[in-house]
Amino acid sequence: MHTFRRSAALLALSAGTLASLPALAADELHYNQISLRAEVSQEVARDLMIVTLYTEEQNTDPAKLAADVSTTMNKALAQAKQVKDITLRQGSRNSYPIYDAKGQKITGWRERAELRLESTDFAALSKLTGELLTDLKMGGMDFAIATPTRKASEDALLKDAVTAFKARAQLATDALGGKGYKIVNMNLNSNGYPQPYMRAPMMMKAAGMDSAPVTPEVEAGTSQVSMTADGSIEVLMP
Repeated sequence: MHTFRRSAALLALSAGTLASLPALAADELHYNQISLRAEVSQEVARDLMIVTLYTEEQNTDPAKLAADVSTTMNKALAQAKQVKDITLRQGSRNSYPIYDAKGQKITGWRERAELRLESTDFAALSKLTGELLTDLKMGGMDFAIATPTRKASEDALLKDAVTAFKARAQLATDALGGKGYKIVNMNLNSNGYPQPYMRAPMMMKAAGMDSAPVTPEVEAGTSQVSMTADGSIEVLMP
């Protein structure tokens, strides 16, 4: 009877020891692990020009108003389609009532329609903008990074971020006196590309005020974009 109890106790101890082995292995997995972060950045030219033009009119007859706005926009669209490498997008179009001083009676209607133009050919879009400003008004001029440029810069930054992470990992390994390291995990993230750079509409008023079309002067500039690589390594000790 006592022999059976001792055997059972030994069996229970052995089972408990075996059960703890996975936990020990898990602890060893995190042995000599350190977290690292590396960031790289570069200046990228804003090579996409975005112009928003609009027409805004009012009339007591909503049907006549809609027809006038459509005529103005159709003319602008037809003119813009004649220029190569220009992407056309019709923006918002809204109509709303105009009330009298007491705010009770509708005295007329106002309607606004927008036209959005995009191109990497700044000279062509600037010239077209100046011509369209004879009938339309400037809503805004923005500059952004075109999709192909964004993808190319992301690829370049990704490689640089990995290289920077490895360099930092080697520095950490040397500081700890390790003989090498292995990457446990790594995450690569772009910090996103900045919102389009907007030039205030008031800076473009002169172009719309002159009788002859004026080509707006543009200066797109650059934006700083970055990529981060963060993760952890396991330092191999001698």
